[in-house]
Amino acid sequence: MTEKRIGVIGIPGKWSTEALADAVAARTGFRLVIDMAQVVLDLGTGKLMFQGQDLCQLDGLIVKKIAEVYSPHALDRLEMLRLAEARGVRIFSRPEAILRLIDRLACTMSLTLAGVPMPDTVVTEDAGKAREAVRTFGTAVFKPLYSTKARGMCLIKDGPGAKANIADFAADNPVMYIQKKLDLSGQDLGMVFLGGEYLCTYARVSGGGTWNTTIHDGGVYVPFSPDPALIALGHKAQAPFGLDFTTVDIALTGDGPIVFEVSAFGGFRGVRDGCGMDAAALLTDHVLARIPA
Repeated sequence: MTEKRIGVIGIPGKWSTEALADAVAARTGFRLVIDMAQVVLDLGTGKLMFQGQDLCQLDGLIVKKIAEVYSPHALDRLEMLRLAEARGVRIFSRPEAILRLIDRLACTMSLTLAGVPMPDTVVTEDAGKAREAVRTFGTAVFKPLYSTKARGMCLIKDGPGAKANIADFAADNPVMYIQKKLDLSGQDLGMVFLGGEYLCTYARVSGGGTWNTTIHDGGVYVPFSPDPALIALGHKAQAPFGLDFTTVDIALTGDGPIVFEVSAFGGFRGVRDGCGMDAAALLTDHVLARIPA
């Protein structure tokens, strides 16, 4: 057992956060789950405080989840962590890397510029151009720029009701992120990487009756064995971000595989249920190997 003090930033009480904190405690004897909503940044004193603990005095921080719901406020929380990083605290993954993934458009731009195949996508604030996109795609998926697990996403089909549906979406999402709906044959893939190296792949299979495959909407995890070309695609997608632990969302279509997004944090439950592996233990060992004694 090492005496390194490593905090886990996440959602107290959530399974993946607590599992990671347990794995850290089993190896270090130190357990600290950090809720960023209770962290105080004091630039006058140069401290980042959580319940009496200056996070700048820890040996490391693992970011399992920065917020329950993605929003621009999550970006502010990551900015706060930069103080601890500047004081020499190792952070996994680095705030700068996560920042590029919280905003869906930032992730999409990085993937596109890296030459990663993605669904046809239109981004606009113009309702008329959004209507044109729906007409071109036939059926389009409208996605909030800040969301996880398909929350806030909706399908809009070409037809008489499209204009009103677009207006409803735009009321809460003035910048509209619009993708062509693809036939996913009821499943998509989560390809997992640890420290930039391929770990495993699981499939998310639709629970039936929904257009997406998320576990939130009744999907289930099952094992999947990708071929080397598919692994190479996943590796190419995650490489620009430099994350310590991530999942690349991939779909197999009639025109070949495409990437939807790269996760800022990765999913522990999919690794457990779909791959039979302990992601919390693997990530903790990865972190401990990279923090100086």
